[in-house]
Amino acid sequence: MKKVYLKKGKEDSLNRFHPWVFSGALFRVDDGIEEGELVEVITSAGEKICVGHYQIGSIAVRVLTFDGEEINENFWQSRLRSALNMRLRIGMADNPQNNTYRLVHGEGDLLPGLVIDVYGKTAVLQAHSVGMHVCRKAIAEALMNVMEGRVENVFYKSETTLPFKADLGQENGFIYGGSDDNIAFENGLKFHVDWLRGQKTGFFVDQRENRSLLEQYARNKSVLNMFCYTGGFSFYAMRGGAKLVHSVDSSEKAIELTRSNVQLNFPDDKRHEAFCEDAFKYLDRVGENYDLIILDPPAFAKHRAALHNALKGYTRLNMKAFQKIQPGGIIFTFSCSQVVTKDNFRNAVFTAAALAKRKVRILHQLHQPADHPINIYHPEGEYLKGLVLYVE
Repeated sequence: MKKVYLKKGKEDSLNRFHPWVFSGALFRVDDGIEEGELVEVITSAGEKICVGHYQIGSIAVRVLTFDGEEINENFWQSRLRSALNMRLRIGMADNPQNNTYRLVHGEGDLLPGLVIDVYGKTAVLQAHSVGMHVCRKAIAEALMNVMEGRVENVFYKSETTLPFKADLGQENGFIYGGSDDNIAFENGLKFHVDWLRGQKTGFFVDQRENRSLLEQYARNKSVLNMFCYTGGFSFYAMRGGAKLVHSVDSSEKAIELTRSNVQLNFPDDKRHEAFCEDAFKYLDRVGENYDLIILDPPAFAKHRAALHNALKGYTRLNMKAFQKIQPGGIIFTFSCSQVVTKDNFRNAVFTAAALAKRKVRILHQLHQPADHPINIYHPEGEYLKGLVLYVE
C-alpha cells in the first residue's frame, strides 16, 4: 500500500480521530498514487496513524480506519451492519409506515464519502469521493448481504457528486436488480422518488421530523412552501388540516413531482396549487396572504469562499418572508449549507427580522434527524439548521 507523509504536528487532528487529512498537511506522497487508491498515512515520526482513500483536492485523504483493519468484504459488511443496527435500535428501519430512511451518512457512520438512502425495496447508493466510487460494487454486494432481503435493488447515483476533473465516466444506474416502483412511504404518506434525475438521492430524507412538526402547526393555516422540490412540506401541511397550500419552485420538474405527490395522497384536492417561479420574484409579487411560510432553499454556500454571499442571501430571503407573513404567523426557515454555522444562520435571520421591523420569537431550533448522525469527532457533519419563528 502506498503512503502519504504528514508535516510535523499535522497528526494532531488525527489523534483526535478527525476523519479528514487536508492537502496542506502533507509533506510528500509516494509516486504513482492514483485518485481513489487506499493509502497509509504516516506521521513525521514515521508511524502509521490511519488508512484512507486518497483524492486530489483540499481533502487529500478520507480516513476509513484508525485501527489497522484490512479494507475488504468483511470491513464493508461490518460498517454497514453497524449502520443498520443503529437504525433498528432507534426504530427507523423495518417500519412499514416509514420505509424511507438514511442507512449510511458518510462520516457519521464512519464511511466518509458514502451516502445510502433506502426507499422501500430500493437502496440508492451515492459516492462523494473517488475512493467510494471505485469500491461501489463491493459496497453494493456487502449491502445486499447485510440487508438480508430488506433491499432487492441497489441504484447507483453519483453523476453529479464526484469531482468532474477525475474523469471517471460514471453513469447512474442499477448495480443490483431494477425496479420501476418508485413510491415510498414516510410516516404513512406516499411520495414518488426520482432517483434517476432528482436532487440528492431523489428525496430530502433529512426533513422528515421537521415535516412532522409542521403538520402540527398547519390546521386552518394558509401555507406557502418555498423551494418545494417534491412537495414534502406541502402534503404534510395538507394532512395537518391547512385550508390552502401553495408550493413554489423554479424547476418545472420539481413542480411536476409536487403535483404528483399531492395527487398520490390527496386526489383532486382543491386546497393545493403549485407555481413554477423564482422564489424572490414570487415573494415580491404576492400580498400578505399567508400565515405559515416554509423557507427550505438549496445550499447557498457549498464552500467557505461563498459564505459571505450566502449569508446575504439568507438575510434577504428571510426579510421578504417577514415582510409578507400575516401577524401571528409562523415561519419555518432552514439552511442546509455545511459551511454556515448555527450562529451564522441565526445572525442572518436576526438581521432579517430587524430590517423588517417585526417582533419575532424562536419556538424551535431544528436540526437533522437521528438517521443522519454526527460523528462526535467530526462536527462538520452538523449541516442542517432550522428555526421555527412566531412573528407578531
